[in-house]
Amino acid sequence: MEKIKLVVIGAGAWGTSLGTLAAKNGHEVRFWSRRSGERLSEVVAGASIIVSAVSVKGVREVVCQLGEIWGQTILVTATKGLDPETTNTPSQIWQAAFEGLPVVVLAGPNLSKEIQQGLPAATVVASTVMDAARKVQEVFSSSSFRVYTNSDPLGVELGGTLKNVMAIAAGVCDGLELGTNAKAALLTRGLTEMIRIGTNWGANAETFYGLSGLGDLLATCNSPLSRNYQVGYQLGLGKSLEEILAGLEGTAEGVNTTPVLIQRAKEHNIYTPISFLVYRLLLREITPQEAVSALMLRDAKPEYAVDF
Repeated sequence: MEKIKLVVIGAGAWGTSLGTLAAKNGHEVRFWSRRSGERLSEVVAGASIIVSAVSVKGVREVVCQLGEIWGQTILVTATKGLDPETTNTPSQIWQAAFEGLPVVVLAGPNLSKEIQQGLPAATVVASTVMDAARKVQEVFSSSSFRVYTNSDPLGVELGGTLKNVMAIAAGVCDGLELGTNAKAALLTRGLTEMIRIGTNWGANAETFYGLSGLGDLLATCNSPLSRNYQVGYQLGLGKSLEEILAGLEGTAEGVNTTPVLIQRAKEHNIYTPISFLVYRLLLREITPQEAVSALMLRDAKPEYAVDF
């Protein structure tokens, strides 16, 4: 394998995990964060791959600091969230800023702590430029980290983003001790809601049945390692959102994603009953118990596989 220079923007748990995977494959890896004290444009000079692993709120700032990207550089975005100003995804922000730049989305059931422990995991790299996706696949693949390619970057990105909202709902379900039946129903209908949103956006429905959709949903909604799950779980225990966030390590992107998602859903008339109740719960307009009642008492309807 050709050895390359790779720069990871963002030195949090996720960025560090990705950089470590590439370094173990023999690649030259450099990390940059706001605390680095170096100019970002100088750090990325000569890089074959740039990985953006910052929070969604930091994407525009990084774009501005980069200035220009030259040559055959590939940009990998590993950020899960929606821009509060435009409701755009991170890859859409990158593509608008650097026209013609090969952008690859990386997402999947990838809990950072498990990857750091060397436990087996799989992910998806998606792009409209498949040569770029295959290059990223080669750089990160190992015996403990299996990488698949996909040609639907929007669907892969939305799968990783929307499941964070569902993870909050799943955490509430467990915090209230509602049982396995309730959680299974919640996740099934949550996936349906994710597909409804994604297809309205222009993504492929089948993408959400893959690793970045169903896979990430299962991992995030069932693990205490998930920050979004922890937010919901502690809300179910009766704690306030402010109290939960103050004691949380890192960012729970679902908290920031939810209001942006609801804004877009209203603009495009998308039916999002679970996301809307999470939104109201985060605003303290309803209690966790009231959210459950609202879901259970909706109008009766048939279930069809095509009824997204």
